[in-house]
Amino acid sequence: MDFDVIVVGGGHAGLEAACIVAKMGAKVHLLTLLVENIALASCNPAIGGLGKGHLVKEIDALGGVMGIITDHCGIQYRTLNASKGPAVRGTRAQIDMDAYRIYARNLALNTPNLSISQEMATQILLDESQTKAIGIRTNINKTYTAHKIIITTGTFLKGLVHIGENQIPNGRFGESASYDLSTSLASLGLKMGRLKTGTCPRIDGRSIDFGILEQHNGDSNPPYFSYHTGFANNFKPTQLPCFVTHTNERTHTFIRDNFHRAPLFTGQIQGVGPRYCPSIEDKVNRFSEKSSHQLFLEPQTKDCVEYYINGLSTSLPVDIQEKVIASIRGLEHAKITRYGYAIEYDYVDPTELYHTLETKKIKNLYLAGQINGTTGYEEAGALGLMAGINATLSLQEIDSARFDFGLESLVLSRDEGYIGVMIDDLVTKGTQEPYRVFTSRAEYRLLLREDNAIFRMLKYAKALHTIEESHYRLFKQDMCDIKQSLEFLQTHFLTPNKPTNAFLESIHQSLLNDKSPMLLIVGRDEFSTKDFKTLQDFLSQYKDSQALKDVKDSKDSSAIPDFANMSQRVLEQIHIESKYHSYIKKQQNSIQNMHTMLQVKIPEDFIYSGISGLSLEVIEKLSTHRPSTLFEASQISGITPASIDVIHLYIHLRKSQKLER
Repeated sequence: MDFDVIVVGGGHAGLEAACIVAKMGAKVHLLTLLVENIALASCNPAIGGLGKGHLVKEIDALGGVMGIITDHCGIQYRTLNASKGPAVRGTRAQIDMDAYRIYARNLALNTPNLSISQEMATQILLDESQTKAIGIRTNINKTYTAHKIIITTGTFLKGLVHIGENQIPNGRFGESASYDLSTSLASLGLKMGRLKTGTCPRIDGRSIDFGILEQHNGDSNPPYFSYHTGFANNFKPTQLPCFVTHTNERTHTFIRDNFHRAPLFTGQIQGVGPRYCPSIEDKVNRFSEKSSHQLFLEPQTKDCVEYYINGLSTSLPVDIQEKVIASIRGLEHAKITRYGYAIEYDYVDPTELYHTLETKKIKNLYLAGQINGTTGYEEAGALGLMAGINATLSLQEIDSARFDFGLESLVLSRDEGYIGVMIDDLVTKGTQEPYRVFTSRAEYRLLLREDNAIFRMLKYAKALHTIEESHYRLFKQDMCDIKQSLEFLQTHFLTPNKPTNAFLESIHQSLLNDKSPMLLIVGRDEFSTKDFKTLQDFLSQYKDSQALKDVKDSKDSSAIPDFANMSQRVLEQIHIESKYHSYIKKQQNSIQNMHTMLQVKIPEDFIYSGISGLSLEVIEKLSTHRPSTLFEASQISGITPASIDVIHLYIHLRKSQKLER
């Protein structure tokens, strides 16, 4: 074999896949149409957001590169939902899309074990048994062989751009679509479908009247994505403003009057578009009662030459796009530099995949990114990372002398990460529309916060050898400090005596009426991380006095946590875990009950037909596969958690009925 792994496609999924494979020590080759466009932000110039920020943090914690690149190339940083609880907050950064692309290209070109060539993949090569992928043939009739193949083609599979009545065979405007590779995938027996996405017009920044627009600035204390940035301790990014404007009735009239020319309504577009990011013509049609829609003008680079109109995705004809933009406040004289367009493309039904992202029909072939039915840079990057990790882990079967990890494969459960939620959703349920991550998709989102991503992924990063030993030791010590501090705060109490009241007054906290565990004090909204030092001083001052006898409550007071020498990230974790302690405990108990339930054996003669609450599709699949446990049943595509609950209930009822007899 020429390589251990071949990655096809140089988008966000391809970059993450190639970089993590190389980082894990395997020899990888990346095939991409244009080296200059590696990790190009082809749509919105931003990374992160609600749910998506969680993915970027998890990518970073496992050894990926998206967070690092974003911190180097961002031009505005904000925490979304900052006023809400930590579980639903999301870090988002506007990026300089040119700087991001260049940084990503240079990173890839300088990564050891990673080689790159500018070619189009046209065919997946199989072994003699026609069951294993062994290589790729390209458009210049060159053949590459590898033990593992990862396909990350984005929107290029039979990509078709729509601008009004015009249709252009492109995978991205100005770049050739991939027809042969799509045909090759279909020939493997993989179930395929058609999706659609789109982008908005870009306008010349010099032609915008910013003086009459509402300005939105970044956070005064900007958040970052990568833990490496935190260690560097020199994060002082450029913070450029975005601007807000709105459509109006005149805008909507132009759009409504030209529905007959909109590819979305004429039948010209067949693919299903993203429900949560509709085009402006779709919004005007579906929400006809609304007189306006909010638009964000976002700089595409630090030079502010072009602005992206977030909220104005469209495939309307160019003359209508010009009229629409001219009707909007602040854009009356705006000049369009790039017209908006829709794009249709082929994807593979993700139920064709195992949780490792390897295809079920063809061994050694992995799929990642939009080819799996997702939308968004972050979803693509996370899938690319996981495909790269699992492809490399599977090399252990071939060469155990070179590859020795603490894992056979990496499949994150739904209670371990948003990556686990996304992959489980895709491979078990499939998707008929572009899938994107939301915090609402996670049943255990209080445990899956952005702020604890590194701690959730630490053991896996260690096993994969994708974290520096010095960083691992620091985070491991952090976890120990958090655990010991929470145990101390749970088991030590404060009573409403004079020293306690003086302490509470010193940190501007309300006084106690009854004896209370310190956990409740630390978990108050008003308690800040700066107050930990005052708490430590108070405990140290009274450790040998009668006052501390009330505090220590039969526990050894000598184990007072050293809050003064703990990092800010540790203190924040202690505060959050204290504040939501009871809710976190409930979710942890729920997870334990779920894991226990999944070990339940299904009787060999169990009959699924006739069970209320199971669809005909679920009954057919379970009757065919005959899983021996609920866990095995949960791994079958299309079997939802709700179905598992129903089966568990009927197993329990069956046992009860037998006992009664």
